Amino acid sequence: MQKVIERILNLLAYLLTVERPVTADEIRNTVAGYDRDNDSAFHRTFERDKDLLRRLGIPIEREATDVFEVEFGYVVHDDDYALQDPDLTDEERTALSLAVQAVGFGGRPAGQEALMKLGGVVGSLEGTQLGADLGERADMVADVFNAVSERRLLTFDYRGTTRTVRPYGLVHRRGHWYLVGSGDSVDSTRVYRLDRATALELGNRRDVFDPPVDLDPADEVLHHPWDAGDGADIATVVFDQEVAWIAERELGSRAAISHRSDGSIKAEIEIAAPPAFLGWLVGFEEHAELTAPPELRTRFISYVEGVR
Repeated sequence: MQKVIERILNLLAYLLTVERPVTADEIRNTVAGYDRDNDSAFHRTFERDKDLLRRLGIPIEREATDVFEVEFGYVVHDDDYALQDPDLTDEERTALSLAVQAVGFGGRPAGQEALMKLGGVVGSLEGTQLGADLGERADMVADVFNAVSERRLLTFDYRGTTRTVRPYGLVHRRGHWYLVGSGDSVDSTRVYRLDRATALELGNRRDVFDPPVDLDPADEVLHHPWDAGDGADIATVVFDQEVAWIAERELGSRAAISHRSDGSIKAEIEIAAPPAFLGWLVGFEEHAELTAPPELRTRFISYVEGVR
């Protein structure tokens, strides 16, 4: 899929750059991604790519390359392809900038180049934390999304075992992507963390299964990773004012929270899986103090010292 997208973008960029009809041979010898050794393979691929671009609304025209109309080529006219200036107001451009910065892959907000083409942004939003980082594995997320939307089977290696899964949904939680689906038994729904999956492959056929009509993938993914386990400890944590709002938002209604006069909060949190909880808590660095129970506090201190 990634190679197809790259080749399509290369073809479109070339047609927009030359600004004249170019022959299939010119495209074959200039655009990266086409087979130059096999005539039939090139023509099949090129025909599919033209059809795909036209379905996307990109007007590829076939026109004569000279006045004698002996040879024909392909062109995308700027006037037919380019959008008119939307004449955005300052408020509208600022709103677009906020939306762009709210989502990023690998810590990098996407779409900044497009914003510049629309007139840039008003003022500066540098240093403003507006949303979640959606991870580095953008290519894998795209493949899984296609499998979910087209109802294709997914095969991947997970914790040393090869799994074949009916993908029902894709959910983002706390900086990680989760796949919700079923394996051999359609009655047993499971959750897989994408960054732990490798060698992912999409099935060749579409519409090979029907997802359960009453399934909400978001409900299948535990809201907090420390909910999964057999224990039932109550942890008491004090969060400094700087991070109190973040902790309160992430803990939600599952914690008993009391606000203190200095802006900090004290939270009592029921946890079933201490390792997952401590892994979350260490992200607050010196702005969070685990005060009870004593054995968990000792464990947390050892964990922090091991991370440093």
